[in-house]
Amino acid sequence: MTAQSSGVAFADAFTTGFTYDALPMHVRFGPGVIAELGAELGRLGLGRALVLCSPEQEKTGELAAEALRGRAAGVLAQARMHVPIEVAHLARERAAALGADACVAVGGGSAIGLGKAVALEQGLPIVAVPTTYAGSEMTPVWGLTEGGRKRTGRDPRVLPVSVLYDPELTADLPIGMSVTSGLNAVAHAVESLYAPDSSPIVSMMAEEGVRAMTAALPAIVAAGSDRDARARALFGAWLCGACLGATTMSLHHKLCHALGGTLDLPHAPTHTAVLPHALAYNQRATPAAVAALSRALGAGNPARALWDLAGELGAPRSLAELGMAEADIARIAEQVVTSPYANPVPVTRDGVVRLLQAAWAGEPPAVGLAGEVVA
Repeated sequence: MTAQSSGVAFADAFTTGFTYDALPMHVRFGPGVIAELGAELGRLGLGRALVLCSPEQEKTGELAAEALRGRAAGVLAQARMHVPIEVAHLARERAAALGADACVAVGGGSAIGLGKAVALEQGLPIVAVPTTYAGSEMTPVWGLTEGGRKRTGRDPRVLPVSVLYDPELTADLPIGMSVTSGLNAVAHAVESLYAPDSSPIVSMMAEEGVRAMTAALPAIVAAGSDRDARARALFGAWLCGACLGATTMSLHHKLCHALGGTLDLPHAPTHTAVLPHALAYNQRATPAAVAALSRALGAGNPARALWDLAGELGAPRSLAELGMAEADIARIAEQVVTSPYANPVPVTRDGVVRLLQAAWAGEPPAVGLAGEVVA
């Protein structure tokens, strides 16, 4: 994809035409909607649901089971980052043993990803109840980690049939996790702006999603109990996740999948540390994306603005502090360039190494093309 064609501009898209696939799902948004979980399963004609959550979210998982009003088959609080294949096998076996005909995934990307692993093999529909800002609930993208490698794919079977967004469930989300989860969502919107299958519809959602999320996060840091800010962040996560669901992933997500699957780095903090550098790598070739992000962020250099924002919010900005060794840079770069995702500029080994070196050290992002470093 050339610099001229990257990042779909409205005028060009209306002249040449575009496509957009609206993903089929039912969404309920509002304080207290978790109480309607049982009614939602009834509306869908589902009988018994296995509730999936992480160990940290077990209390919320039990709350969801209560809200199912007799439709709960059980609670499995074993979800983990990057969906290890052994956990996927456990969830599939438990769902079959309990006779569940659906999964209710409560939490962030780990729980929803586990639900997708069950849906991928057994076809059980997913009702998602997000409690973070990851956005996984809006996508047909699945991921499984086995043997130190994370495999991803797209399949309509893993798209949740219903999503209940209850801002009250995010009120106790720790500030640090709120920030990194929110910036993870922003990464989805950023890449959608220069995806080869972007469109004016996606661009509008992406710009508004970034605007909503980056306005909400400082308010959450200032007062974690700010319900308006929590609701705005959840709305932003919905929009950003929908962008990821509608478009092709690029270099940023490839990097994060390699770092997470191979090194088991924490998911959302890794996205937070990598995003400014991946955007800087592509920024000169994506003028329409830069224009949209500049409007949303109120800054002319979006890559630097996101790096600055992460620092202001107290988020990690280096892969070193997340546990990555400098010696790992070469093998991650090799993995990325061996099977790259679609990207607006060439994904070169030298370029990826330079990007990872800067992200590992926590340096400010340098805007350049395919390995060119510009201060």
